[in-house]
Amino acid sequence: MTSRDIDTRPLHQRIAADLRDEIMSGDLAAGTALPSTAKLTERFGASNATVQKALRILKDEGLVVGRAGASVRVREHRQRTMYPSEYMQPAEPGHPYRWIAHAAERGLTAGSRLLDVREEAPPADVANALGLAPGETAILRSQILTLDDEPAELVASYYPLDIAHGTPLAECVRIRGGTPTLLAEMGFAPRSAVDLVSARVPTQEQYEALRLPSDLPVLRVFRVVRTNDDRPIEVTVIAKAGHLYEQQYTVL
Repeated sequence: MTSRDIDTRPLHQRIAADLRDEIMSGDLAAGTALPSTAKLTERFGASNATVQKALRILKDEGLVVGRAGASVRVREHRQRTMYPSEYMQPAEPGHPYRWIAHAAERGLTAGSRLLDVREEAPPADVANALGLAPGETAILRSQILTLDDEPAELVASYYPLDIAHGTPLAECVRIRGGTPTLLAEMGFAPRSAVDLVSARVPTQEQYEALRLPSDLPVLRVFRVVRTNDDRPIEVTVIAKAGHLYEQQYTVL
C-alpha cells in the first residue's frame, strides 16, 4: 500500500465522513440519537476532543443537532430528494410555479428570489448547447430557490435573444407560473430536457449564495430544454448542496 492509498485527512474529518455517509444512507435514521461520545471515541480510536470536532462539522452542515452534555440527533429532514420532472412543465392556469406547488404538497414552504436579469455572452458550454457563435449573447436570469427559508438551489438560466427580447424573460420581474409557463404561452412549449449531473467544488458565488459550511461538493445540473422541433430554448445551470439534496429520475 502506498501513501496515495491511505486517507491522509485529519481524523476528525474522516470520522465526520463516515458518520455523514451513515446519516445519508439512513443507517442513522432521521430523529435518532448518534452513539454516545464514549462509543464514538472507542469505535474510531479517537480522543473526546477529536470526536467533538467531527460532530461540529456535521452540526455546521445541518445534518445533526444537539449541544454539549446532551444527545446529538440526526435532523429530521436529513437529505431531501428533488424531482425535476415534476416542476419542469408549465403550471396549470392561475397556479404558481410547479416548484412552489410541489414543495407545498410535501409540507414545505418554497420560494424564489430573482437575483439578476441581463444580456451577456454565456459560458462556453452554455453557448455550445444554445448553438451560439463565439461572442453571441443570450439573456441570463439568475435566482435563488428556497425551501423553508433556506437556500436550496442557485439557478442560472439562459435564453436565445430572438426568443427573450421584448418579453418578461428579459425583464427583472417575477413570472407567474415560472418560465416554463411563459415559454408555452409564447409558443415554445418545453417538450424535452436532458440533464448532465456532476459533483463540483463550489465556486465563490455558489459557496456564498448557498451558505455552504465547507468546501463539500455541490451537485451541479446542466439542463438543456428543447421544443418539439428539437430547438434549444433554455439552458440552465443549477447548483445545490451535495450533502443535503439528491435528484430522482425515472428511467423506463
